[in-house]
Order: sequence, then C-alpha cells, then structure tokens
Amino acid sequence: MAQQEEVFKKLISHCKEYGFVFPSSEIYDGLGAVYDYGQNGVELKNNIKKYWWDSMTLLNENVVGIDSAIFMHPTIWKASGHVDAFNDPLIDNKDSKKRYRADVLIEEQIAKYEDKINKETEKAAKRFGEAFDEQKFRETNPRVLENEAKKEALHTRFAKALNDGNLEELRQIIIDEEIVCPVSGTRNWTEVRQFNLMFSTEMGSTADGATKIYLRPETAQGIFVNFLNVQKSGRMKIPFGIAQIGKAFRNEIVARQFIFRMREFEQMEMQFFVRPGEELAWFEKWKQTRMRWHKALGLGDKKYRFHDHDKLAHYANAATDIEFEMPFGFKEVEGIHSRTDFDLSSHEKFSGKRIQFFDPELNQSYVPYVIETSIGVDRMFLSVLAGAYSEEVASTSSATGSSAAEVTAPVAEPVEATRVVLKIPPVLAPVKLAVLPLVKKDGLPEKAREIMDNLKFEYHCQYDEKDSIGKRYRRQDAIGTPYCVTVDHDSLVDNQVTIRYRDTMQQERVPVAQLEQIIAEKLSMKNLLKTI
Repeated sequence: MAQQEEVFKKLISHCKEYGFVFPSSEIYDGLGAVYDYGQNGVELKNNIKKYWWDSMTLLNENVVGIDSAIFMHPTIWKASGHVDAFNDPLIDNKDSKKRYRADVLIEEQIAKYEDKINKETEKAAKRFGEAFDEQKFRETNPRVLENEAKKEALHTRFAKALNDGNLEELRQIIIDEEIVCPVSGTRNWTEVRQFNLMFSTEMGSTADGATKIYLRPETAQGIFVNFLNVQKSGRMKIPFGIAQIGKAFRNEIVARQFIFRMREFEQMEMQFFVRPGEELAWFEKWKQTRMRWHKALGLGDKKYRFHDHDKLAHYANAATDIEFEMPFGFKEVEGIHSRTDFDLSSHEKFSGKRIQFFDPELNQSYVPYVIETSIGVDRMFLSVLAGAYSEEVASTSSATGSSAAEVTAPVAEPVEATRVVLKIPPVLAPVKLAVLPLVKKDGLPEKAREIMDNLKFEYHCQYDEKDSIGKRYRRQDAIGTPYCVTVDHDSLVDNQVTIRYRDTMQQERVPVAQLEQIIAEKLSMKNLLKTI
C-alpha cells in the first residue's frame, strides 16, 4: 500500500511537470480541490470525451446529444430531490479538527480486510509456486476465513445503516472498528451529520429581486427537462437516449485524492428512455456495453470490476459502479443506474406539464423509465494516467528491431537509464507523433518540417530539435507520445526515416511515404470503436 501511495505522489508530480494538471490559482496559493488542465492534459481530456461521444452517438442510431445550461430553474432541484436529499454523512475528529465522510472511512476499513486477505493469498502463492490452489486456500485458510468473516459482517452492518439513514449507527461502526483519524491517530470523533453539497448563488440585478439558484450538481436533469423537446423535434421513438458532456459542481467538504474528487468537475452522461417493465434488461445490456468501452483501451481487464450499490438512491431500482484499480484502491469511475420513472414523473408533478410518450405500437401513453450511464471525465482521465504510468529500466538492447533488414543505424539511448513512460492508449495520446531532426543543421530541420507539415492536418504532432536525441525520446515518453520519427543525413538521400515505438523502444527504418500508413491503424478512432 505504501509503495502504491508513493507511485501516486510521483504521478501527481509528473502531471504538473509535464503539463497535464496544475493546481488552480497556484500563484495565489491555490484553491482547495480545484485544478486546471495544462497543454497536454486538455488534449488527453478532449480525446477521452471524443471517444465517449463517438461511441454514444455514432454507434447508436437512437442516441443523440444536447448541451444544456449550467443555470437552471431552482424548482428543478426540488423536483429532483437534491434540495432535500443531496447530502453526505460527515464526521469530525476533535483532535485534528479534520472532517471526513463517515461512509468513506468505513469503506476504507472494508478495503483493509480485503488487503489482508490478498496479502495472505499472495504469500501462499509465492510459497507453493505452481502447485498453489488459490480457491482452496481462500476456502480453508483460518486467517483468510477470519478476515472474510469480519469483512462480511462489517459490510452487512454498514449496508443496513446506509439504507436506514442511521447516522448514530455509522458513528458506532467507526467506534467499534477502532477507526482512527489519519492525521491525529486518535478516535476522538464527533457525531455524524448530513451536509448538503449544492453551491447556491443569486440571479437578479437587485438584492430584493434576486432569485436563489444553484450551480448544477449533475448534468442529468438538463436532459430530463428537455426530454419532450428532443423527442418531438427529433421524432425519436422509444427506446432512445440523450447524451451530454458538461460541468457540474459539488461543495465537497472532503475533497482529496487529486482530481478524483473535486468541487468543479466534468461529466459524460447518457439517459436512455425505455418502456416500463423493460428497464432491467436494458440495465444489464448497458452494464456490459460500458464495461467493453473501458476494456477496449487495453489498460488491463483485471483493473476493472463491477460494484453493486449497498444503498440505492431514492430514484433507482438497480445500480452498479464500474470501478478501476487506482493507486489508492478500486474506485468508482462510472455509474450505471436504473432510475425508473422518478425524474420525469417528478418534473411532470412539479411543472404541471404532461411529460409522456405516446407509443404507437402499444397505442398508449406512459412516462418512460430511464437507464443512466454516468462517467466522470476527470476520474476517467486519472484512471488512464494511473494505468499508463510506468517506470522502466531502459537499455540499448531494446532499441533494436527484429532483424537487421528492418532496422538500420538505431539511435542510441541512455544505457540502463530509468525512463518514466506514459503508455497511454495511442488514440488518446495528447501528442501522436514527434518529428526529430538528428542535428540542427545540414538540411535535417527542413526535411523534418516537411514531414510534419504533411502529417499535422491528421494528427497532433510535435517538433523538437533541442538536446540529444536520447533526451528528446525521454521527453516524449513522459507525455505518452506513441511514435517518434528521427530524420538523419541518410534521410536526405533515401527519403527514409527511423520510427521509434514508445512501448517497446524498437526502431525501424521506413520510407517517408509509408509513415502515415504505419501509424494510422493504431491512431484510428474508427478501429478502436470497432472493438467495443
């Protein structure tokens, strides 16, 4: 665990050093849990959004997009339940004066039992080698069974307290489990209390005439209140979906873990409207579709898992999260929810407007049920970087290709130097191709510029002529550039260049005319979407 925390600290530092994420307002000592995306970060973020948007609107003929306003009529948040029920259970430590989410403290305790079980299993696997039967070990080892029993008992008690809204029981669990404050190390806890997460402001030119409104805490309600507008103007038939990417705002008191939990963040949400009674089948379908979307990036299938909700929201009859293994454990990246007809029915009630769909096949009108897929752009960004971050010992042997015919005059790289590389899926990489003249003279820069000018209309390219070629390779590794093209003196004669592959560091001599063909397959959004 300590090693993973150290990796996470390095990742945060790397994000700032290489232009991915900066603390917001840093010259004024920053603003808590608010971040800015730098030159490489915004490219990665935009590529993630394009991957999601295209997968929704291109692969599904019955999914269309909108862009709703951040400011919305305040009654919308009363109808949605956010005014009365959008709360977090918070607890303070009296010694450190630090505030925590009670549910998160308990979830972390459950995770500790899981870690103990996994460590016991890993030790046994090393001891017994190939003869190790993991399933049998987990079913018979006394220490594993003891921790499994503790985990299950805690999980059951925790789930009941959440569903009952029993704040006293949440505190008692923290006391009974002897959970300490990470800062003070003490168990001197206050009572648990609820805190509403919405930001409020005023709209109007005078104090007397101002109306209290809220910064939206989610983008979903903008979709629901536009249901009829989209359905009628697009002549949409059930089932159909409405997708949206936009900013949301939550006054997170316990905002931590870098960009995982922020006060200003971005969501990619799709609400899929279906016939009543068919919602659970569609729920299962979208669960599997969304998991395929994540796994298609190639960050490792074992890094993902489903986590069913212990407590269902007031609007849901089924809910699960897709979790990714971050450096600080498995954490939610996307939620899939069966929201029933709660939202549309509630807006129909509060607005006094009829919000129903006439189904010609059934010859009846009804309020559709909804399946929601909601993914945090920032959390997805963090999962991509966490999955891509790698520290490797690079040697000159890895710079050679599979045969002498393929590779000529490989460019030497630092011997046994540790390289930090972001193995970002190529289609998401901020910079797709770096063009590097071997030296800054003899016509090599001009040739490199010519190559870049031919490719820059299709791909985000970067030109770099400063420092040794090895240092330039390292810089590109650090920002996740999948391909580097080096122009040398022979290039002026044979019109060939050396292409260097990020993940393997192999180098291959190829004709300039074939460059685009070589890199196109890996950089094609179309090819990625075909794998979903």
